[in-house]
Amino acid sequence: MSNVMEEKGSLSINSENIFPIIKKWLYSDHDIFFRELISNGCDAITKMKKLEIMGEVSLPEDNEWKVTVKVSPEESTITIIDNGIGMTAEEVKQYINQIAFSGAQAFVEKYKDKANEDCIIGHFGLGFYSAFMVAHKVTINTKSYKEDEPSVYWESEEGVDFVMSEGSRTERGTEITLYLNEDSYEFSNEYRAKEVIEKYCYFMPTPIYFENVDAPKKEEEPKAEDGEEKTEEEKKPQPLNNPNPLWTKHPNECTEEEYKQFFRDVFHDYKEPLFWIHLNMDYPFNLKGILYFPKVNMEYENLEGTIKLYSNQVFIADNIKEVIPEFLLLLKGVIDCPDLPLNVSRSALQNDGFVKKISDYITKKVADKLSGMCKVERESYEKYWDDISPFIKYGCLKDDKFCEKMKEYMLFKNLEGKYLTLEDYIKAAKEAAGEDSTETPAVEVENADGSLAGGGDDEDSGEKKQIVYYVTDERQQSQYINMFKEAGLDAVLLTHNIDQPYISKLEYENKEIRFQRIDADLTEAFKEDVAESEEDWKKLTETVTEMVKKTLGKEKLTVKVEKLKNEKVASMITLSEDSRRMQDMMKMYNMYGTDPSMFGGDGETLVLNGNHPLVKYVFEHKKSKNASVICEQLYDLAMLSHKPLAPEEMTKFIERSNEIMLLLTK
Repeated sequence: MSNVMEEKGSLSINSENIFPIIKKWLYSDHDIFFRELISNGCDAITKMKKLEIMGEVSLPEDNEWKVTVKVSPEESTITIIDNGIGMTAEEVKQYINQIAFSGAQAFVEKYKDKANEDCIIGHFGLGFYSAFMVAHKVTINTKSYKEDEPSVYWESEEGVDFVMSEGSRTERGTEITLYLNEDSYEFSNEYRAKEVIEKYCYFMPTPIYFENVDAPKKEEEPKAEDGEEKTEEEKKPQPLNNPNPLWTKHPNECTEEEYKQFFRDVFHDYKEPLFWIHLNMDYPFNLKGILYFPKVNMEYENLEGTIKLYSNQVFIADNIKEVIPEFLLLLKGVIDCPDLPLNVSRSALQNDGFVKKISDYITKKVADKLSGMCKVERESYEKYWDDISPFIKYGCLKDDKFCEKMKEYMLFKNLEGKYLTLEDYIKAAKEAAGEDSTETPAVEVENADGSLAGGGDDEDSGEKKQIVYYVTDERQQSQYINMFKEAGLDAVLLTHNIDQPYISKLEYENKEIRFQRIDADLTEAFKEDVAESEEDWKKLTETVTEMVKKTLGKEKLTVKVEKLKNEKVASMITLSEDSRRMQDMMKMYNMYGTDPSMFGGDGETLVLNGNHPLVKYVFEHKKSKNASVICEQLYDLAMLSHKPLAPEEMTKFIERSNEIMLLLTK
């Protein structure tokens, strides 16, 4: 047995002034020391397990691998103990005094022919020195697995000078004690310590036990809920962590309830996820994980998820955009990739090309899952579509490869609640119009003023396109929906704010189609041929138009008089598709109060039904006071079916409605 010679000295820093960098910059979050030191303990145990597997050592049958964290709020200390490989005096000199970056490389090199090479984070190295971010003094008491090697005691004040001598530890493993700085006493508080450990170490592969050494000892163990004495197993302390998270299992071994319980445990979300994707890849890189599609209340919740990134079950960070495709950050999940090229503090990624491959793989697996579900589980796919479509559409906007894989599996819900592909909708629309569905559709797209959509110098403006009608608000656009149904026309529901940029992308990539909201114009299917002479119709149109503009005081208002098949509809408002999109864009960029005409946009058009008695009354009694009241009421009713009235307009509308009802009593 060799002896440990007492030794004092200054720590040998490999790079000038590296220690202040470690303290101030390398680890920006001071609570990270828990992760580094506990991870070191887990790594020491991992190394010991490998030695046992390879027959280098034999261990007693009752050996129980564990890392123990002890806190003393009274003494302001934290002690972290593992029963792993331990260190000899020479190893302490190499890994601590010389601040080597990692002992893992030499360990793997020695045994590379006897075991699979794992990505082992160094037992000691810079990670150990994160302790000095919170402690003014750190001690190590360690004993190597080599029986003829004595234990070693190491102590350092402020991480500058050290004292090393023979230690008192009799069992294999390492014990590190941190004497906390005044501004770091919080970490010896039981609740704060547990909070940080669960944040960083919840899935570390070795059981982590916790003890508050200052807590009063329990005199009597409480009985079980049924009144019976607890079993020995129930009395045993329970680890803080889950060393065998669900993602480490093969998907075939996991039950539906396990997936749901894991979701509740990790995200504290008690709304059941819609479905999930279990990632399980060994080649060309090691990656495992579970991605959940959560149920989101679109009206009240932001589309913002959390994807936790791990490396060998060690928590790295939430939502790292380099690894997780941006659109998938809307999901909730965990991804464990031991092959991630992390820097020494694990706070940044290196090797962009490799990371991009990981990101691409995740995108592909999500697309494969969704497309497979659409093909094989169509009923479930349709059931989930309303909830998952914002995720998928966002993905199509952000990732062209994902968009290409998903283009045949994008669904649209129609007015009857049936789910169709865009191809299905166009085919049905052409059949309803009596067109040959095998031919290219030829439907002119017109603005409210009769000009072709796109107009101006647009090279596509003269092309004939298939219109895809859509609804953004079933309640607000109910009048138009009823007219569509009566005319045997169909439309799709696009009610989420992601839909507008998505349909713009579809139009850009499919020049033969054009999306148009159902209140953008009146289709010919709603109109009758004018039976009167052209001169009589012209006179009615001019008279009513002039009357309405004069009464409302809106000389620039566009007014159209049409003979609608539905005689119950007196008035409507239409807004050309281009103008409405322009207005939406201005709202998006907070350009409130800007005149749309500055950008070539048209205003709203008031459509009056020449078949309706009220419109005929205005024409026949243009000098009557009642005609003026009817003009105002027709306009407000049309606006109400288009959008909410301004407060002062609503007040006038209610007062006028009361006046009209009073006339019925006379």
